[in-house]
Amino acid sequence: MKLLLHACCGPCSLEPARLLAQAGHDITIAYMNSNIHPVSEYARRLATLRAWAEEAGIPVIEGAYDAREWEDRAGAVAADPQADRRDRCRACYRLRLEEAARCAAGHGFDGISTTLTVSPYQYTEVIQEELVRASRAYGVDSVFEDFRPFYDEATRRSRALGMYRQNYCGCRISQAEAEAERRERKAARAAEREAKREAHAEERAATEAERAEKKRARQAYAEQQERKRRILKELRKKRDD
Repeated sequence: MKLLLHACCGPCSLEPARLLAQAGHDITIAYMNSNIHPVSEYARRLATLRAWAEEAGIPVIEGAYDAREWEDRAGAVAADPQADRRDRCRACYRLRLEEAARCAAGHGFDGISTTLTVSPYQYTEVIQEELVRASRAYGVDSVFEDFRPFYDEATRRSRALGMYRQNYCGCRISQAEAEAERRERKAARAAEREAKREAHAEERAATEAERAEKKRARQAYAEQQERKRRILKELRKKRDD
């Protein structure tokens, strides 16, 4: 099958491209990710993807970067107080997979697939639903694969290749969430370190107190023995007299 593979980034493309090629598909990568914020991050991910794809001999088609459309669709869902993260992500998947399916239909591809399912942090079943929906709307086939079992290998390979690995999904909301989570983890680690320091301080204080108590006990014993010796000495002296 002549397959257009929607790709979110370079690292997540490694295993899907390999496995789909092994299955006999003729792959072209579609970089259609208006969700990515800011535009400098979009460009960095695209550059990483292009560098790897060129070495691998895989063509790359770049879609239009339209942050406003993403805001009008996924951003609007996110702003709805009744919506949750799944709803927001569904709107985001839909926008990007529709673009890929439209491109596939217009450029003679037989079907579409996506690398989004590599990540264990995405909604895999929602991705499948939106992939099928987009392909049917534009009259192309959908090739769905759950690539989560290959996440660790994709991570290992991308690190070995020195690829840029992003630390958030892509949109401004996920960036803010990731930064908040990192701050929380940092604060938790700091609190844990402080608790350990306090525990060690308490242990040291308890140890010092124990040592001091033993020292006082030894001193008291020594003084007691000294009094006994004085008394015995006085008694012997009186006896001798």
